[in-house]
Amino acid sequence: MGHQEKPPEGNLTELMEFVLLGFADMPHLQWFLFGVFLIIYIIILMSNGTIFLITKMDPALQSPMYFFLSNFSLLETCYVSATLPRMLLNLGTQRRRISLVACATQMCFALMFGGTECLLLAVMAYDRYVAICNPLHYPLVMNHRVCLQLATGSWTIGIPFHIGQTCQIFSLRFCGSNQISHFFCDIFPVLKLACGDTFVNEMLVYTVAVLFGMVPFLLILGSYTKIISIILKLPSATSRAKAFSTCSSHLMVVVVFFGSAIVTCLRPNTRHSEGTDKVLSLFYTILIPMFNPIIYSLRNKDVIIALRKLVCK
Repeated sequence: MGHQEKPPEGNLTELMEFVLLGFADMPHLQWFLFGVFLIIYIIILMSNGTIFLITKMDPALQSPMYFFLSNFSLLETCYVSATLPRMLLNLGTQRRRISLVACATQMCFALMFGGTECLLLAVMAYDRYVAICNPLHYPLVMNHRVCLQLATGSWTIGIPFHIGQTCQIFSLRFCGSNQISHFFCDIFPVLKLACGDTFVNEMLVYTVAVLFGMVPFLLILGSYTKIISIILKLPSATSRAKAFSTCSSHLMVVVVFFGSAIVTCLRPNTRHSEGTDKVLSLFYTILIPMFNPIIYSLRNKDVIIALRKLVCK
């Protein structure tokens, strides 16, 4: 991203609000998009809410794996709720203006929940690593206290970093255009509107991305390298299939989530990439949270049994 020269002080008009363009380039599809995204939001709330409910109520789903799954379902609901309701409001009312405070708040929560998702996926990978590679000590290592500490750490450890990052971005002066070519206040679309040099801010963004994106990904990669090597050493095909089935859902979620994030990061940045940015953002902020409950329910016999119990009540 090129660094902008700060215009002369006399020509600066500091902005007090932004305009989220979203899908303004498709005026005839506004109500159709509103209906589609509303249905998606309802599906996300109901499916993740159901997963959260059954992992709390069903006695068969009280292991550490399902404790983390309940946290993950709650997190997905929060993550989507940071962006989707505002987008629905903009589509329904055609009022796309958002104050600097509201924009900063949305960005901060989106960053916090996104960072928490990376950390929680790493914790879930560690849980599967202990369960498969050290099964005899699994109840001792992953006791309730440790699970609470890992979950609490995943939710809270990134908060000061993301608040600090957001404050630094919104301490910049914004002048000129106030139009954000996105459906929510994402970092780089906002930084494009800042006056002066944004190099320090960009370096902070990449540093936080390494801490809360790359490091968890490498931990997950290491865990699954060890898990796969252990599974391949099991004596029978039945035992190998059983062991792999306990982590296949999580592995699919990791591949989809981090795969889309890696594509977004490695994609070349061009002047005509704004539409692609919005599509990729839709994928990892809205579509993935919709598919995750489906992946966990279809690939997990215990969850399917618990769902049948809930439906039959």
